[in-house]
Amino acid sequence: MGGLFAFVDSQYRIEIDGEEYFIDILLYHRSLKCLVAIELKIGKFMPEYVGKMQFYLAVLDDKARMHGETAPIGIILCKSKNNTIVEYALKESNKPIGIATYRIMSKLPKNLQGKLPSPEQIAKLMKE
Repeated sequence: MGGLFAFVDSQYRIEIDGEEYFIDILLYHRSLKCLVAIELKIGKFMPEYVGKMQFYLAVLDDKARMHGETAPIGIILCKSKNNTIVEYALKESNKPIGIATYRIMSKLPKNLQGKLPSPEQIAKLMKE
């Protein structure tokens, strides 16, 4: 995702009134000066994902955002999406949320080779 992102946590835990919730990945964007919550979905986009992300962004804004930072941003990554459904799901949202799809590849594209850590490096970091 480029050098402007800093990794904060995976399965970032938030607790509200004794109930636990976990944001899949939490990043920090250095230039935008904001937290970026990422939710990973293995299937197609569902409208209810927007409500969950709005909840996460409201909690991050209230409990995790530091003085001088801008409001958090949400990204929902899905295997597939229907643009019309996405448009309706986001139509009334007042939070900055993006919906994108991903592709699973067996090999890293040549233009990304050497720019990302190897699987071994990632495994080592995850153990730490």
